[in-house]
Amino acid sequence: MHNLRLFNYRKGGHDALGLRSGERLFDVAALAQIAKLKVPTSVEDLLVADDLGGLQSLADKAGKLSSAAAQLDEHDLEFAPCVTRPGKIIGIGLNYRQHAAEVNMDLPTEPVMFAKFPSGLLGHRGTIRLPTNVDHMFDYEAELVAVIGRPAHQVSPEQAWDHIFGYCVGNDFSARGLQFRTTQFTLGKTSDGFAPIGPDLVPAACVPDPHALKIECRVNGEVRQSSNTGDMVFNCGELVSYLSQVMTLMPGDLIFTGTPEGVTAGRPEAERVWLKAGDRIETSIDSLGTLEFDLA
Repeated sequence: MHNLRLFNYRKGGHDALGLRSGERLFDVAALAQIAKLKVPTSVEDLLVADDLGGLQSLADKAGKLSSAAAQLDEHDLEFAPCVTRPGKIIGIGLNYRQHAAEVNMDLPTEPVMFAKFPSGLLGHRGTIRLPTNVDHMFDYEAELVAVIGRPAHQVSPEQAWDHIFGYCVGNDFSARGLQFRTTQFTLGKTSDGFAPIGPDLVPAACVPDPHALKIECRVNGEVRQSSNTGDMVFNCGELVSYLSQVMTLMPGDLIFTGTPEGVTAGRPEAERVWLKAGDRIETSIDSLGTLEFDLA
């Protein structure tokens, strides 16, 4: 399969599916009409259909079609989260060896799970409005996000790969004061906008090895995190298998797979400069693109 990259954007008050073909962006529904192809026109429909063939064919034809009417200007788009209706958003803590070391914690023997909520979703180039009334210690966490495609119930680590539809860039934005107010992390992970994902959703077949990807986070252009997904303690197949033993993972569910070293909370206390309104965060992962968002 050639590199197929899908995205969601706001169109007339609802979300519409788009695709990238090289440097060009297209509205899927409009392009399919020109090509006379019947394809899913939303991520939800695509996950139910579990068939990328039509969209791949559409992407392959895009450059040869008279497709100006379907072409989009990226600079004018309002991006939506690349998955808009997950039933579950699951975060995994301490899943990079060097990150565990920087925060002086032992490597976990089982995945450390917490929850994020769909109300926290934010699209590419969105804005997080910081809840400064309850916290001031805001932090970035660059993450690879695995997107479930087929229901997974008590699957083995080997079987689990067949249940991953694809991957996207995410940032497990965190309010550290709330996170460590109790022994449970979830409170500091769930404010509005704290689950930015995108810009694109890339099918698993287009990512030969999700554990050999450079992952990086920049704040106002300064590199704060730079690592590789190969530093994960538990790989994506192991995470899906583990979680599926206790809950059924459903199409569209998101797994934030952990962050590498370089977070503000991992620095010596005197060197910590927490995020603030006006900052711009960029999160990049090889083969998946760059997610940008601002703070206000």
